[in-house]
Amino acid sequence: MASSSEIYKVTFLNKGKVYELFVRQVYQSDLYGFIEVEDYVFDEASQVVVDTSEEKLKNEFSGVRRSFIPIQSVIRIDEVEKSGISKISSGDNITPLPVSFVGGKADHVKND
Repeated sequence: MASSSEIYKVTFLNKGKVYELFVRQVYQSDLYGFIEVEDYVFDEASQVVVDTSEEKLKNEFSGVRRSFIPIQSVIRIDEVEKSGISKISSGDNITPLPVSFVGGKADHVKND
């Protein structure tokens, strides 16, 4: 899904907050129900003015090579022309979809 020049903005819900990250690689994981993101891109142009939200994300993802994000947490993935400022915002207006990977009794067929 990605070449080295493409940049993706991945927006997802994590612990009740909306995370917005810029990455170079996004693909479906071999782990069922997850996507993988890697090659994080943080805005280096804003070194004079420190954005505390982006600094928090830099610290949280420092040393992380790849993240596995549950597919039901993904809000949106956009291919963008250039990276922007990664941020964390409140997720007050967003409710995650309920997803069950375990079937209920109605899913089981009784063979006589």
